Amino acid sequence: MGYNPKTMHAFKQNNSEIMNIDAELEQLLTRQRATIKVIGCGGGGNNTINRVTEVGIEGAETIAINTDAQDLLYTTADKKILIGKELTKGLGAGSMPRIGEEAALETEHEIKEKLQNADMVFITCGLGGGTGTGSAPVVAEIAKKMGALVVGIVTMPFSMEGKRRYENALIGLEKLEENVDTLIVIPNDKLLELAPDLPLHTAFKVADEILTNAVKGIAELVTKAGLVNLDFADIRTVMGNGGVALIGVGESDSENRAVEAVEKAINNPLLDVDISGANGALINVSGGPDMTLEEARKIVETVSEKLDPDARIIWGAQISEDLKNIVRTMLIVTGVKSSQIFGRAHKVAEKGRKEIEHELGIEFVH
Repeated sequence: MGYNPKTMHAFKQNNSEIMNIDAELEQLLTRQRATIKVIGCGGGGNNTINRVTEVGIEGAETIAINTDAQDLLYTTADKKILIGKELTKGLGAGSMPRIGEEAALETEHEIKEKLQNADMVFITCGLGGGTGTGSAPVVAEIAKKMGALVVGIVTMPFSMEGKRRYENALIGLEKLEENVDTLIVIPNDKLLELAPDLPLHTAFKVADEILTNAVKGIAELVTKAGLVNLDFADIRTVMGNGGVALIGVGESDSENRAVEAVEKAINNPLLDVDISGANGALINVSGGPDMTLEEARKIVETVSEKLDPDARIIWGAQISEDLKNIVRTMLIVTGVKSSQIFGRAHKVAEKGRKEIEHELGIEFVH
C-alpha cells in the first residue's frame, strides 16, 4: 500500500489531540492531588519522622517540630521548626507540657506558613513528655482552622515510665482529641503483649514502626496507584469525624493467608476492644504480585461482618514487591470510646489535678 499524505496528516492530527487531552488530564489530576503533610512533635514525634523519611511515603511532606535544638538538628525531615526560641533557648521543654504549648503558640506564624495548602495533616508524637504533649494540640488546632483533615497518631507511655508521665499523657490525649478529626492511639503497654521479652529501646522502635506504617498505610491509599484506590473524599468520609481510633495489623503467608491476616488484625492486642460498636473502618490490604482481588474482597467482607451494618467502611488494595507470598492487613477502627481503651481506673482523679498542674505545668481540659 502506497504512502497517503492525507491519512498521515489525519493520524498526526488525531495523535496531537490525544496528547493535548492527556496533558489536560495530567494537569487536572495534579490540581486534584491531595497535599499531605506529616508532622512530628517532640522527641518521640521526631523519631517517627526519621523512620517515615527512611521508608518514604509517596506524595507526603515531612515536618519536624521541637523545642530541643540538638534533637531537631539530628532529625531528617523536609522541613524543620524550632519552636519557642525565646522561651526555651533551644534547650527543650523539661517534661513540662505547658512549656511545649507556649512554645508552639510563640511560633504559631511559622507553623501556619508550613501548613499552607495542606489537605490532610498527620500529627504524631509520644504523649507524656513536654514538647509533644504540649505542642501537638496547638498544631492540630491550627491545621484544623486552616481547613485540613487532621489525624493524630500517638503513643501512650509504658507503665514503667511512671505514673505522672502516664497522667500527663492522658491529659494531653483529652486536649488533642478536641482538636483532631480522628485520633489513633497506640498504648505502648499493649506492645509488650505482642513481644513481652523486648528490650525497652527495641520496644520504642516497634512503636515507631507501627506509627510509620499507620501514616504510610493511610496516605498511600490516596497517593499511590494500587489494585483498588481511594480518593481523598473517601478518606474524609471515614476519618472526618472518626473520634478515637485503634489500629490492628496482621499478616500471613499460609494457604489461607487472607483470612489469617484479617483475623490477626482484628485480634491484635493493639485493637483490644469490641469493634462491633465502631462507626467506621479503613482497611488497607497489601500483598505481593500474586495477591488476588478475591483475597482482598474476602478480608473486607470479614471486617464488615463484624461491624455495625451502618458503619462506614472504605478499603484499598496495593501490590508491594517486598511482600512475596504475604498478605498484610491494616485495620483502623474509628469511633471507639476512649474509656474502652484506658478504663476508668486510669483517669486522673479530679482531686489530684491541682497538684499535678502545679508540679508539671499542665493546662487541664475541663
